[in-house]
Amino acid sequence: MLRTPLINVMTAAAQKAGRGLVRDFGEVEHLQVSKKGPADFVSVADRKAEKVLFEELQKARPKYGLLMEERGAVEGSDTSNRWLVDPLDGTTNFLHGIPQWAISIGLERDGQMFAGVIYNPVTDEMFAAEKGQGAFLNGRRLRVSARRDLSLALFATGIPFQGREGHEPFLAQLAEVMAVSAGVRRYGAASLDLAWVAAGRYEGFWEQNLKPWDMAAGAILITEAGGFVTDFAGDRDMFNRGDIIAGNPAMHAALCKLVKAPAG
Repeated sequence: MLRTPLINVMTAAAQKAGRGLVRDFGEVEHLQVSKKGPADFVSVADRKAEKVLFEELQKARPKYGLLMEERGAVEGSDTSNRWLVDPLDGTTNFLHGIPQWAISIGLERDGQMFAGVIYNPVTDEMFAAEKGQGAFLNGRRLRVSARRDLSLALFATGIPFQGREGHEPFLAQLAEVMAVSAGVRRYGAASLDLAWVAAGRYEGFWEQNLKPWDMAAGAILITEAGGFVTDFAGDRDMFNRGDIIAGNPAMHAALCKLVKAPAG
C-alpha cells in the first residue's frame, strides 16, 4: 500500500472533491451547464471540484505552483514543484449520466512527473503512484499487462470530437490497430484509460490533442507499473506535443509502429 505523505495529501484532496461530484452526479439532469466550445462543456460541478482541489492542495503545499483546467497556471514560490489538475475528466460522460469520469492530480517535480492520483468516485477506485514507490489501486500493487501477442491485445483511444481537426488521420490509425488487435475501446476519459493501462486492463492507449492535466497522473502510473509512455515521435515531450502512446513494453513498441503507419 502506498501511503507516503505526498500521496496522502493527493488522495485526501481527490476524495473530498469526489464527494461533491458524486452528489452532483446524482442530480445530473438538474445541473447548470455552460458551453465553452464545440462538444466541450463545463459544469457547475466541475468548477466546484476545482475549487476544492485548489484549496486542499494549497493548504497542504502552499508554495507549490498549479496548472488547472479552468483556473489555468498559478505560480508558486517553489518553482521545482507543480500540480497538474483535472477536476473532472470525462465531463461529457458525467453530463450524460455515464459513470466513467475521474479526478486526476499529477505532481511535476523539476520538469519530470513525480507522483499521480486518479480517482473514480463512482467506483471508489483510487489509482496512485509515486516515483520509485510503484503504482497501486486501492492498496493493491499494479503491473502492466504481460501480453505480447498483438492479436490478443486490447487497446483504448480517444476520438477527435466536434470542432477538432484530425478525424481522417485518426481513422487511418484506427484501421491499422483494429486490423491486427483484439479490439479498441473508447470510453471518453483519458486519465482513466491511462490508469487502466497501468492496471493491465488494456495493453495500450493512444490519443492526440490532449492537455498536460489529461496525461500527467496517468504517465507516472504507467511508468511505475512497468510500462512505457511517449509522444507519437517516441520522445517524452507529451505535454508540449499533446499526443501520447502508452502500453506495456511489447505493445508500446507495436502501437508506435501502427499509429505512425500510413493507411492502406
